[in-house]
Amino acid sequence: MLYHAFDMQKALLAGAGRWADASARILGSKALPFAYFGGGPVLASALEVFAHAVEPRGKPAFGLDHTVIEGKAVPVREQLVVEKPFGNLLRFVREGRSGDPKLLIVAPMSGHYATLLRGTVERMLPSHDVYITDWADAKMVPRSAGRFDLDDYVDYVIEFLDAIGPGTHALAVCQPSVPTYAAVALMNAQNHPATPVTLTMMGGPIDTREAPTQVNSMAVQRPHDWFVHNVIARVPNYYPGAGRKVYPGFLQLTGFMSMNLGNHMVSHWTMFNHLVEGDDDSSDVIKTFYDEYRAVCDMTAEFYLQTVDVVFQRHALPKGEFTHRGLRIDPGAINKTAILCIEGERDDISGIGQTKAALKISTGLTEDQKAYHLIEGAGHYGIFNGSKWREQIAPIVEDWIRTHGD
Repeated sequence: MLYHAFDMQKALLAGAGRWADASARILGSKALPFAYFGGGPVLASALEVFAHAVEPRGKPAFGLDHTVIEGKAVPVREQLVVEKPFGNLLRFVREGRSGDPKLLIVAPMSGHYATLLRGTVERMLPSHDVYITDWADAKMVPRSAGRFDLDDYVDYVIEFLDAIGPGTHALAVCQPSVPTYAAVALMNAQNHPATPVTLTMMGGPIDTREAPTQVNSMAVQRPHDWFVHNVIARVPNYYPGAGRKVYPGFLQLTGFMSMNLGNHMVSHWTMFNHLVEGDDDSSDVIKTFYDEYRAVCDMTAEFYLQTVDVVFQRHALPKGEFTHRGLRIDPGAINKTAILCIEGERDDISGIGQTKAALKISTGLTEDQKAYHLIEGAGHYGIFNGSKWREQIAPIVEDWIRTHGD
């Protein structure tokens, strides 16, 4: 019922949004008198903000068709390297360019598409051969494809690294830090030929007992059964994944937005003012952010519930109790992959120290194989997007990869 109720509301709002958008265009038309006097411009701006807020959104495109290398524009095309039911491995091929370090960016499976990391990919393209995990929307995966849980996530990461080959560097952003770390530990223990040279983790919940945030607190304050009965829904029969149990993306988005409701309201008020003033460029920046932020996808119920249990409630990885298909993951087995941990001072999703905890448990590494950076003034989103990412954080990652490259 939860999913049906949401889709019904979405359909109603979408209709209202189309009406608001059409009305805004009429009121703002320079060919009509409404645009020049009375409350026409103000009302048109208000309607435009509303229409944008309720507009239905699908999966965005990366839209990265070129990069700039040594002052020259280089064409870029997406290549499907590995196709799997719950996620693909994409490569951003730079025409005529080869020999740069191979970088796998492991995108979060936490309610948003991998395109949320568009800025991450864009910044690394000039100097790296970039790959990314492009996770599927669970409601679009038929039940015949089977389950997908935390064990499967680890398997996917290993398979993707194997497909890219030896000499690869890995970058895990937020949620995938735990399963990627587990995959790297397994590969080190097995002397896998595609074991990554370096692993960079940014804003990841390695040990959520460190500086717990509101997200962490909610996970530990409620019993496991509460999540089973209150946030899991079945996909309606008008989607390809009909009948699959999922944690809906719209619930994740609601939770994230409620955490910073004041900031989101200010952003929309700012967009409204820009529109009233005719500053379309400034309003477009805000629109672009929310186009991506509101594009959400579902997670399989088994993956979500297992993550809540293993990562947030039992803290299995830092306690040495994390298992993969019955085999205990030994953090001390990591002795080949150099690890860099990066955190944001103002991260309200993964608190300070949660990612850094990976260095403490990686007892098989020497001190020069481990590094940590705390980025002043950076929030969670700012770790991998925006000016702090481009100007402060990416150079640190690039230097780490160069220092430990083959």
